[in-house]
Amino acid sequence: MADWNDPRATRQGFGAAPSQTGDLAGRTAFDTGLRRHMLSIYNYMASGVLLTGVVALLTYTSGMAEQFFNSPLRLVVGLAPLAIVLVVSFGGAQRFSAATLQALYWAFAVLMGLSLSTIFVVYTGESIAATFFATAAAFAGLSLWGYTTKKDLSGFGTFLIMGVVGLLVASLINWFLKSPALYYAVGFLGVLIFAGLTAYDTQRLKEQYAQVRGTEWAAKAVVLGALNLYLDFINMFLFLLRFMGSQRS
Repeated sequence: MADWNDPRATRQGFGAAPSQTGDLAGRTAFDTGLRRHMLSIYNYMASGVLLTGVVALLTYTSGMAEQFFNSPLRLVVGLAPLAIVLVVSFGGAQRFSAATLQALYWAFAVLMGLSLSTIFVVYTGESIAATFFATAAAFAGLSLWGYTTKKDLSGFGTFLIMGVVGLLVASLINWFLKSPALYYAVGFLGVLIFAGLTAYDTQRLKEQYAQVRGTEWAAKAVVLGALNLYLDFINMFLFLLRFMGSQRS
């Protein structure tokens, strides 16, 4: 969802390998490396989502989720993951080692689990599970399309990021207005925007491999790419939950 201030983010042709991989053997090696790189990103992303889910469920069953929900700690727990994203976005990706970024990623996943545990207080477990699997299916399809399409999606990047900013502003306004119509409008647009970001980020991460291949940045790119896709998945899930979630009586 963001370029993380990567100074190597110059574009080449989609899926193009460096000139030295022009022969068949070089192309095969490049494609094999690309698949390994993307698989590592997906593994990190899926593991992070799984860790978040486990932490959220354990926090709810322990009774801590209701304490978060009914106390000022809810705001603290909710803002803690955002703090990590901001640290990584504003220079952390360059300053930190790959091992530090990995530690921050796992800490982020745990904090997100604590924060998302409160959805179990509001919605039934069955509707949360149904929404999760619907999101997983949509994410898989969109990411696969972003990976395989020949269409250049880079032109949508600025528009989608502006859409995220618009969602944040609209959500803040509705914090005071409490308008059900605006609440669902933001949810509908949120699903569309993060669906688009899923395809866009997948294609961008695929293209990025040509720049990071064989460099020390490659390990960092895996973690940062996983964080991008994680954010796309979780946000799409939360916005979709507004429509598919059944509130507890």
